[in-house]
Amino acid sequence: MSKVKVCAFSLSLDGFGAGPNQSLEDPLGANGPELHTWFFKTKAFQKMHGGSGGVEDTNNEFAERSFENIGAWIMGRNMFGPIRGPWPNLDWRGWWGEEPPYHVPVFVLTHHPREPLVMEGGTTFYFVTDGIESALKKAKEAAKRKDIRIGGGVQVVREYLKAGVIDELHLAYSPVFLGSGESLFAGIDMPKLGFSVTEKVHTNEAMHVVLTKKT
Repeated sequence: MSKVKVCAFSLSLDGFGAGPNQSLEDPLGANGPELHTWFFKTKAFQKMHGGSGGVEDTNNEFAERSFENIGAWIMGRNMFGPIRGPWPNLDWRGWWGEEPPYHVPVFVLTHHPREPLVMEGGTTFYFVTDGIESALKKAKEAAKRKDIRIGGGVQVVREYLKAGVIDELHLAYSPVFLGSGESLFAGIDMPKLGFSVTEKVHTNEAMHVVLTKKT
């Protein structure tokens, strides 16, 4: 049975999943890259971006797991790019070049229509304007019984949590404080939603925690 999952989602010790002031120069927000040090070193990250090498360790195992059995992604407009409001043109095609690392259909939540964007390597971005329920329905259809990965950003994960449709979260707590930014769990009662810790592993760069919803 397919699951709706959040995978390899990095958080600071003070609970922020992104820094403030995202821009073209700072796609992860101010100091946001510090959250992902554990991931940048891995073989999985290097492979995603056409490189070689990288570390094969526990962090890499979690990174590789995050791509297993994924049939579709859902992400917010902010994760797709820094542009706000109506699309001024079709020049922006994502942060990842002509072959994004997804290789499956990706459903982008937005208030502004845009035709599907077909990229190399099997990724097509579909722009969904009628809400999170519609995006999830489309993603399930496209995934063909594989899992759906909620990619972010923080607000998108929060909306799907509050809707009660996420089955599992893998969070990577990095040993840094951001001080401000986007808080993942503010105002959300995870035990009330039925989540408990089912796995936890420490590395030098992160504490990996898997939260699973009771069925």
